[in-house]
Amino acid sequence: MDRPPIDPAKLLASWMEWERGENTPGRILADLKTGGLRDVLEQLVADASAGDPV
Repeated sequence: MDRPPIDPAKLLASWMEWERGENTPGRILADLKTGGLRDVLEQLVADASAGDPV
């Protein structure tokens, strides 16, 4: 199954919903997971390990 491309703006919008208390933590975590946050974090770690500036 192909996943849709990661949309950083959508990830940020989900995060901001949590900060404003508009959604439950479980809903936000689900949105972040399905939105590809893990892939974003893995790429940031790989870039940092390779010495690339973030």
